[in-house]
Amino acid sequence: MSRAPQHLLVPFRRDRKRDFATGTGAELLASKVRQVLLTEGATPHSTGELPWRTSFGAGLSRLRHQRNDTVLAELARVYVRDALARWLPGVQLVQVRVEQDAAALTLRVRVREGDTTADFDVPLQRGP
Repeated sequence: MSRAPQHLLVPFRRDRKRDFATGTGAELLASKVRQVLLTEGATPHSTGELPWRTSFGAGLSRLRHQRNDTVLAELARVYVRDALARWLPGVQLVQVRVEQDAAALTLRVRVREGDTTADFDVPLQRGP
């Protein structure tokens, strides 16, 4: 009998047993991808968020304060694709869309790992 992998979900939260919540399937896939995409990796303008692995992440903060046009959408797709290829090589990017609501940008992401597919949003809030 094979069991689906079960791991901690990010962002960390408590479950009903007062322990950190764990998940499987699409919930776990979305959690892994969010962890990569929302971690600030080293870029020409930043040193990276994790001191022990400064290059980990996607560098999506570079998209903030930019015009929401086709160039931004393509940059988002490339940053997401490259980060997934480097940090989660088993995960396939299916689609990335950039949506704007007032001053907030949101990436709508669809990924696949094996026969599991996950759809979720990644907020890229703009400053005032």
